[in-house]
Amino acid sequence: MAVLKTSEPEGQDETTPRPWARKIAAIRKAGRIVALTGVILPLLMIGGMKFTRVEIEALRPLIGGTPWLAWMYPVFGEAGASYVLGVVEIATALLLIAYPWSARAGVAGGALAALIFLVTCSIMIVLPIWEPALGFPALGPLGQFLIKDIALLGIALVVLGESLNRLDRGAT
Repeated sequence: MAVLKTSEPEGQDETTPRPWARKIAAIRKAGRIVALTGVILPLLMIGGMKFTRVEIEALRPLIGGTPWLAWMYPVFGEAGASYVLGVVEIATALLLIAYPWSARAGVAGGALAALIFLVTCSIMIVLPIWEPALGFPALGPLGQFLIKDIALLGIALVVLGESLNRLDRGAT
């Protein structure tokens, strides 16, 4: 599976003693599986929550307070905007699930995930993320919720890059 391989030799460089090579490869493989799972699960779980009243209400300050997202309310309504986001998040997770077997799914899933996490990271620019009583660098509840998306953005970009590389080499 592509998600389990990198362009680098797995633990087989000149500085690694042979007995360690398999252990290093196993750790790298486990890390890659956990990283991909760490993107897929939030997309599936939070995407599914987008169809509940609780999440529709929770999105109100995020969408309404972000100029580049606020257009969604007049176009789709509050529930509709949440549903659209849920469909996109779930579809992205499904594409990422297919990524190990399909470079095209990896490109689409990686690009969508990168866009999702880029948008959520951008919310930190316009909404208050610092704890008011403590200020920088103490994160408030919104900052604590959003800060993880920086790492998720990085993983999405790795998936996108690896998938583009696979397509360039002729994989499907």
